[in-house]
Amino acid sequence: MGNFDEELRPKLNAETGKLAWHELERHFACGVVVKVSMELDLIEVAASMVKDDKAVIERLIHADKLSRASVEDARDWHERNPAFWAVVAAPWVLIQEIKPQYSS
Repeated sequence: MGNFDEELRPKLNAETGKLAWHELERHFACGVVVKVSMELDLIEVAASMVKDDKAVIERLIHADKLSRASVEDARDWHERNPAFWAVVAAPWVLIQEIKPQYSS
C-alpha cells in the first residue's frame, strides 16, 4: 500500500486543473460535483476519496468541509462564474473555489 500512497498524490496533483463554473456545469447535472472547503488541501481530500478512507471522509462531511454541490451552490456559481481547482476522484469531481486576489 505504501507505493500506492507515494504515487497517488503526485498523480492527482498532475491531474488537477483550473476550470470555470460553466466548464463544470455538466458534471453538476450528473450529480458528481463535490465541493471541498478552501481551508483543506484538495489533493489530500482527493487521495482520501480514492483510497475510500471512510473515517476521514465522514469527519469532513460532519464538519461541513466536504459536500455535494447543491442547487443553491450551482445558482450562485452560475451568476458569478468563479474559477475552481478541480480534480477527479472517480466517480466524483472535487472542486475548490479559487478566491480572487485583491491588491491594495
